[in-house]
Amino acid sequence: MVILYKLLIAHLIGDFFLQTTKSVKSKENYKLKSTALYLHALIHGLLAMIALWEIRLWYIAIIIMTTHFFIDAVKLYVTNKRNKRWVFLIDQICHVAVIIALFTHINPALLSFPFKLPASFWMFILCLIFLSTPISFGLKIFFTRWKLDPKDSGIDSLKNAGQWIGIIERLLVFTFIVVGQFSAVGFLLAAKSVFRFGDLNREDNMKLTEYVLIGTLLSFGIAILTGLAYQQLINL
Repeated sequence: MVILYKLLIAHLIGDFFLQTTKSVKSKENYKLKSTALYLHALIHGLLAMIALWEIRLWYIAIIIMTTHFFIDAVKLYVTNKRNKRWVFLIDQICHVAVIIALFTHINPALLSFPFKLPASFWMFILCLIFLSTPISFGLKIFFTRWKLDPKDSGIDSLKNAGQWIGIIERLLVFTFIVVGQFSAVGFLLAAKSVFRFGDLNREDNMKLTEYVLIGTLLSFGIAILTGLAYQQLINL
């Protein structure tokens, strides 16, 4: 399973950490004419090769690079404002499905890493990476169905503060679940509620209240489910 976790880590890094807003806009505007699309696919191929760390499995990296290019290309042509959320989800499912399918055809005898770490370590790293920028981006896509005007918040906020708060709280919740401190999750949720009480208590600011509540429940829920899944998998 180690190689599966490493390939999934490589995918998340390539899609959510090594892709800039500028390159995404370039792909959306120019589609197949965008050099960013080809560079993005190449990066995924290179990351897959690093994860495999075996030259004899070069064809796996080539398949990941090629399929990633075609899946992203199709996404660019079918995405619109109405289906953006679903296309994003289907796009990620397709990429993960390809990786899982390829993993089932890898001969473990060909894998020879210079140093070995347990599968639980790579699973832990995968969970941490998944709960950071990928979930933040996914939630941002999800919330495009509702537009919250700056005037609805009634206050100025730091740039990207909400994103960083979400990442930190998910990582904390995940850590609490892993170490078995479930009561700490409740304390964290209560603490956040206290800090946001002033904003959420305004009768004329229902949009902000609903926006924060949905975001918080989704963020905490995903972190809790990830922590529980991690616990179950390491005990198999």
